Amino acid sequence: MVEQYLVFAILVLVLIFFVWGRLRYDLVAVIALLSLTLMGLVPAERAFQGFSHPAVITVAAVLILSRALMNAGIVDSIVRLMSRINQHLHLQLVTLVTAVTVCSAFMNNIGALALFMPVAIRMARKGRRSPSVFLMPLAFGSLLGGLMTQIGTPPNIIISLYRSETAAQVPFRMFDFAPVGAGVAIIGVVFIVIIGWRLIPCRKGQLSPEDLFTVENYLTEVYVPAGSKYAGKRLLDLGNASEGDVTVVGHVRNKRKMPFFSPYRVFDEGDHIIIKANAEDLKEFLEITELELTASRKLSAEDLRSDEVSVIEAVVTTGSTLVRQTARTLNLRSVYGINLLGISREGAQLKTRPDQVRFRAGDVLLLQGRIEVLREVMSSLGCLPLVERGLRLGQPRRILLSLAIFAAALGSTALGFVPIQVAFMTAAVLMLLTGFVTLREVYESIDWPIIVLLGAMIPVSKALETSGGAETIGSIIYGFAGSFTPYATLTILLIFTMLLSNIVNNAAAALLMAPIALSIAAGIDVSADPLLMIIAVGASCAFLTPIGHQSNTLVMGPGGYHFGDYWKMGLPLTIIIAALAIPLIMIVWPL
Repeated sequence: MVEQYLVFAILVLVLIFFVWGRLRYDLVAVIALLSLTLMGLVPAERAFQGFSHPAVITVAAVLILSRALMNAGIVDSIVRLMSRINQHLHLQLVTLVTAVTVCSAFMNNIGALALFMPVAIRMARKGRRSPSVFLMPLAFGSLLGGLMTQIGTPPNIIISLYRSETAAQVPFRMFDFAPVGAGVAIIGVVFIVIIGWRLIPCRKGQLSPEDLFTVENYLTEVYVPAGSKYAGKRLLDLGNASEGDVTVVGHVRNKRKMPFFSPYRVFDEGDHIIIKANAEDLKEFLEITELELTASRKLSAEDLRSDEVSVIEAVVTTGSTLVRQTARTLNLRSVYGINLLGISREGAQLKTRPDQVRFRAGDVLLLQGRIEVLREVMSSLGCLPLVERGLRLGQPRRILLSLAIFAAALGSTALGFVPIQVAFMTAAVLMLLTGFVTLREVYESIDWPIIVLLGAMIPVSKALETSGGAETIGSIIYGFAGSFTPYATLTILLIFTMLLSNIVNNAAAALLMAPIALSIAAGIDVSADPLLMIIAVGASCAFLTPIGHQSNTLVMGPGGYHFGDYWKMGLPLTIIIAALAIPLIMIVWPL
C-alpha cells in the first residue's frame, strides 16, 4: 500500500503540473519518471526502456511519413482543389471538415490541421466572414479523423500495443479501430456541419491583417539631416538610443527601398527611416537622436514590404521555443533577423509593448523579415504561418511512388505480416532514400516533446500497474458500477478518460488509463478489448477546452476564441460520441 500511495502521490502531482502548465509536459513526465526511479518504484535498469517501446518508434515513423506525403504534393493537390470552392458557407464547411477528417486518419492530425488552416482563413476573408466559423470545426474534425485508424493518433498506437499484454497477445491492427471510429467520426462531422458550428460564438478573429493589427497607426517616417550625429552610425546604435519601444522597420535611400538590414547597417545623410513607436516613445526618440520628421504622409503596411521583405502572420504552437519567452530575451532581431510588429491574443491586438510580452501558445504574431529568412525562422521557432504556402504539386509518378510506399506499409501492417513499428519505420527510411524527405526534415518533423512524454510516461504507467495501483482504482470503478450493467463500467471509463484528456495530453491520458482498463478486465474476467477501445475513444475526444489537444490550441488565436467557447460545441459533441461509441463497441467488441 505504501508503494501505491507513493505512485498515486506522484501521479496527482503530475496532473496538477499538467493543468498548471508552467512546466512543459515532457519535462513533467521526465521528473515523474526520475522520482519513481529514485524511490525504487521503477527499476533503474528499466527506467529508460520506454524510449525503445514500439509506440514511441511508431509515433516517430508516422510523423516522418506525414512530412514525406506532404512533400510529395498529395495533400497540396487536395488543398488546391478546395481553394476553388465557391462562397457557399455550408459547402465550405462540409468540404473543409470532411477533408481534414479523412487526412487525419492517415497522417498526423496537427499536420493536417496546419495544411487546411490557411485555406480556411483565406475562405473566411474572401467571404468577409469571421474565421471562428471554420477553425473550431476544423480542429474538431482533425480529432475525429484520428479515431479511424491505428496510426490516426498516438492514443490508438498506445492502446493497440497494450493489447499485446492481454489474453489476445497481439496488438490491434490498422483498421480494427474503423468500425467504431468511422461511425463516431461520421456522426460527429454531420453534427458539426449542420448544428455544431451554429453554437460557436462569432468572434472577430483574423478577419484580415489590417482589421486586427493596426500597425500603421504607429508608423512614422523620419530622415537623417545633414550634419546629424547619426550619419555613419549603425542601426544597432540607433536602436539603443532610447529605452522606449522603437523598432526600425524600413529604410529608404535615394527613393529606393533597401533590402532588410542587419544591426550593423550604416545610415547616411538624407536616408529616410520608417520606425514603429507610440507617440510617447517617438517623442523621446526624436529628442535624443535629433532626427527629423518627413513631410506628413499616410504610411501603411505596404511600406514595410519590398521585393525581398515580407510581413506575415504566424501562430505560436504548443511546442514552440517562444512559449513563456519575450522578444527581448530571445533577441529576435539580432539572432533571427526578424522584427516583431504586433501580438494578438484571443482575437485582440495586445497594447502592451510587444518586446515585453511573454508569448503563449495560440498567440498570433505579426512578423517582418527577409522572405527566405522568415521561412527558416518559422520552422526553428515552432510557429505556423497563417498564409497559404507555395503548393507542391508533385509529378504523377512521384505521387504514385510515395503512395505505393505508404500503402505497402499500411497493407503489411493490416494483414499482420510485419509489426507496425517495423513497417512504418521501413517506409520512413524508403521515403528518405527516394528523396521525398531530407534528413534535416526527418528530425524537424518529429514532435520531440511527444516522444519524450511517451518514453517517460510508459515506465510511469507500468509503475501504476506493478504497484497494484491500477488494480485498486479498477476495483473501485467496478465496485461502483458493478451493481448496474456492463454499460455502466464502460460509461464511467469513457467519461473519466474524456475529462482527463481535456486537461492533459491525450497520449498521457491513454497511458494512465490503459493499465486501469486491463485491471478491470482481469478482475471481472471479461475481454479487455472493449475496455481498451473505450479508452482509445475517450483519449481522443478533447472537445471541451483549448488545452486538451494541440489542434484546439492552434486555432484559439486565429479564431479569436475564448477559453469558454470550446464547450459550447464540444459538450453536445462529447455527449453524442459517448451515446454512440458505447453501443458500437458492445456490438463490435462484446464483453
